[in-house]
Amino acid sequence: MKKLILSLFIAGLALAASAEDGHLLWLRCQPVNKAKVIVKKTSPTINMAKEELETYYNGESVTLKLDAKMPDDDGYRIDGTTITARRDVGLLYGAYALLRMQETSALSPQPSAIAESHPTYSLRLLNHWDNPNGTVERGFAGRSIFWNEELRMKNEELMKIYARANASIGINGTVLNNVNAKPEALTTESLQKAKEIADQLRPYGIRVYLSINFASPIKVGGLTTADPLNSDVIRWWKDKVKEIYKMIPDFGGFLVKANSEGEPGPQDFGRTHADGANMLGKVLKPHKGIVMWRAFVYAPQSPDRANQACLEFMPLDGQFADNVIIQIKNGPVDFQPREPYSPLFTSMQKTPMMVEFQITQEYLGAANHLVFLAPMWKEFFSFVKPASLKAMAGVANIGDDTNWCGHHFAQSNWYAFGRLAWNPDLTSEQIAEEWLRQTFDLKAEANSSLFTLHSSLLNVMLDSREACVNYMMPLGIHHIFAGTHHYGPEPWYAPRGVRADWTPPYYHKADSIGLGFDRTLNGSANVKQYPEELCRLYNDINTCPENLLAWFHHVPWDHKMKSGRTFWDELCHKYDDGVHQARHFLTVWDAMQPYVDSQRFEEVQRKLRIQARDAEWWRDACLLYFQTFSHRPIPQDMEHPVHNLDEMMKFNIPIGMYENPAQGYTK
Repeated sequence: MKKLILSLFIAGLALAASAEDGHLLWLRCQPVNKAKVIVKKTSPTINMAKEELETYYNGESVTLKLDAKMPDDDGYRIDGTTITARRDVGLLYGAYALLRMQETSALSPQPSAIAESHPTYSLRLLNHWDNPNGTVERGFAGRSIFWNEELRMKNEELMKIYARANASIGINGTVLNNVNAKPEALTTESLQKAKEIADQLRPYGIRVYLSINFASPIKVGGLTTADPLNSDVIRWWKDKVKEIYKMIPDFGGFLVKANSEGEPGPQDFGRTHADGANMLGKVLKPHKGIVMWRAFVYAPQSPDRANQACLEFMPLDGQFADNVIIQIKNGPVDFQPREPYSPLFTSMQKTPMMVEFQITQEYLGAANHLVFLAPMWKEFFSFVKPASLKAMAGVANIGDDTNWCGHHFAQSNWYAFGRLAWNPDLTSEQIAEEWLRQTFDLKAEANSSLFTLHSSLLNVMLDSREACVNYMMPLGIHHIFAGTHHYGPEPWYAPRGVRADWTPPYYHKADSIGLGFDRTLNGSANVKQYPEELCRLYNDINTCPENLLAWFHHVPWDHKMKSGRTFWDELCHKYDDGVHQARHFLTVWDAMQPYVDSQRFEEVQRKLRIQARDAEWWRDACLLYFQTFSHRPIPQDMEHPVHNLDEMMKFNIPIGMYENPAQGYTK
C-alpha cells in the first residue's frame, strides 16, 4: 500500500510539473495511430470521421456504414466497433461519441454494448457576437476568431480546432457576427470572408449564418427605405440572397435583431415583426434558408420590461412563415443569474420557437467566475418542454485567447450547451463528469484520495450557479449590476438622463417597506402571462417559490420565510452563504494541485481567488445599501461586511479590466 501511495504521489508530482494551456479544450486524447477504419464511401465529412478514428481510437479496427433505413437525422448507432448512420455527418458524430466513450471509460457503455443516439433538435447553433473590427461584444476571451486580420496566418489551425470541438458535441451551425449587426456584414468583401470560413467548417457538418442589419437596403444598397413591403427593397434582398448562395451554397440563413435597443426594424416603417420576418423568409425559402427572428424587445416607456415580448409577439402568433423561427431568450428580462422562464414559450402555440441561452457570462462574473451553466439550462427545461422548441442557440464565449474562453472552466459551458442541444435529457452531473474526465484526466477509480477530490470538484461545478445567485442576487433580486458593463454590484446606479429600465432601482424598488418588483395581478400583472397554475402560484406571496420571491413581489422586510427568518435576515444569510461557497471552491481547487498540470492549476487558482473576493464585494455592497432602506441590523450569527458602503460606492473597475477581465484585477 505504501508503495502504491508513493507511486501515485510521484506520478502526481510529475503531472503537476508539466503544463497545459487549455488550447485543445476537451479534445486532449493522444494520437495512437493504430486503428484501421473500414468504410466503402468517401466524402470530406466521412474522411474527417475516418481520420479522427485512425488517429485517436485505441482499438484495432472500426467499421463505418451508411444505412438509409436509419431515421432521417444526424443520429448514429454504435454496435461494438461498427458505427452506422443515415448521413455522412452522423458517422462523424458517431466517431466522436466512440472517442468520448473511450476517454470517459467507466461513464460510457462498454464497447460490446449498442448505443443509438439521435438529436432532439436539427438546429444546434452558436451565436457569435463578433464585430467586423475584431472585437466581441460581451466577450471575455480576447478578440474574434473570425474577423481578426492578425489571425489570418494561423486561421486554418484555429478553425480546425474550433470545428472539431463543435462537431464533437454536435453543434451544426454558427452565426458569424453580432446580433447588433453592422450593415457591412452584407458587403461583397465581408461575404467573401464568410465564404472562406464556411469552406473550412463545412466538412465538420457546420453551416454558417449571418446576423443582418434590417436597414441594409439603405446603408449598403443605397435605397431610401427598408420597408419590407416595398418592391425595391424586396428586389434588393432577393439579389443579395442570390449573391450569398452563389458564394456559400449551404448558407443557413439570417439572424435578426429588429426594433430592439435602437436597432432598425420593420416597425420603423409602420410594419410588424411578421411583415419583416416573412419578407426575409420568402426570399430565403427557394434556397432552403431560415430566418431566426429575435423576440428580445422592450420599450423605454413600458412599466414592466418583462411584459414586452408577449405584448408584441402574441398578437402575431400564427402569422409567421414556416421558415421563420422566433428566437427567445430563456428568461423575460436578460440572461440574469436566475429568472423565471419567458412566458412567451408557453403563450405562443402556432409559431416555431427556439431558445437562446447565453454561454458567455455577461451577468455571471465574466471570465473570472467559475459558474457551470448546465443547472440553469436544466431549470429552464423543467418548465419548458424540449419538444415544444424547434432549435437551440447559445451566445458563444469564444475568443482568440489561448484557452478560447478566458477561464478554463468556462470551456465546460460551451461543452454543456452542445451536449444539451443534442439531448436536453442529459443531467448536469453527467455533462460535468464527462467534461472533467476529458479535460483534466481525473480518472480516479484506483485512487481513493483523488476519488474524493474528484467528487468535491464535481460538486463545485454543480453548486457554482446557485452560489453565484447567492452572492449576487438571491431570492429573486435581479439586474442590480454596475451600469454598462454588468460585472460588479451597483444597486444604487441611477445617473440622471439614463433610461429607468437600464438602472437597478427600476428592478429592486427598495424602500422602507421592502424589496422587489410587484408583478402580481395588483402590480404589472406579469404573472398573468403564465399558465393559470403558475399564475396562481407566483401571484401569492405565500406560495411563490422563494428563489423568485423578489422577482414577482415587493417583499416586506419582516415577511416570514420558510426558514423561520424574516426576509431581511434570510437575504443577509443568502449573501453570506454565497461568500462561503466561493471560498470553499478555492479550498477544493487548492487540494487538486498534485493532480492537475501546473499552468492550468495556477490560472484557475488565480480566478477562484478573484471570485472569492468578488463574492465579498457583492455581499458587502448589496447588504449595506439595502440596509439603508430596511434599517435592520445584520444578523449576529453570520459574518458581517468587511467594507463600508461609501467605499463600495466609490469603487470603479479599471476600464482595461472589463475590456479583458480574463487578465484579472485587484480591488
